[in-house]
Amino acid sequence: MRILLSSANRAVIKRWTGHLSDTYPVASVSSLRELQGRCTEGGFDLVLVHRGLVDREGFSELLGQCAGTRFFLLSDRPDEIEGLEFLKQGIVGYANAYIGRERLLEAIRSISNGSVWVGQKVIQLLIAEARARAKEQDPAEADRQNRLASLTAREQEIARKVAEGRANLDIAADLNITERTVKAHLTSIYEKTGIASRLSLALLVNQG
Repeated sequence: MRILLSSANRAVIKRWTGHLSDTYPVASVSSLRELQGRCTEGGFDLVLVHRGLVDREGFSELLGQCAGTRFFLLSDRPDEIEGLEFLKQGIVGYANAYIGRERLLEAIRSISNGSVWVGQKVIQLLIAEARARAKEQDPAEADRQNRLASLTAREQEIARKVAEGRANLDIAADLNITERTVKAHLTSIYEKTGIASRLSLALLVNQG
């Protein structure tokens, strides 16, 4: 794996070179213009970019000019929101510019295996955003979740067993209750969810 190091800070370049040169062939540039030129030429499997070298607009242009190049962004002051924004643009890694040698090598190994290296908080933000977007885009799913959330824990358990195709008598035996109690729970479930049949309940549960 050939790695290009890019930073206007000589101390940072020296630090990264010291971390990586024993393991990977590395080259370095100290300006955005040089970085654009080397990336356009190709030949590098990964580019480490110091956050201070690029702004958001400049980085977006860089990605467009260097399609297929993998970029690992390193910031003096990593921020989860910033990491998420650049992750959406297409970076494969985001970390502190002063990351230790072993952690940097671990990150590069992970990236070389096809993974993305970002902090746990960035991942959590991404998951939360994806969930919110999914609810906005799928009101039917939000409605399904709301209806099921109105059930008690016991009612949800019975609804899941109905969705598995279990008969009332089997459900009663599993839960150590009477069949009459199962029927009473089902009546309550139908009222809360606005569903009129066993099949509709199974469909509602299995849609998730």
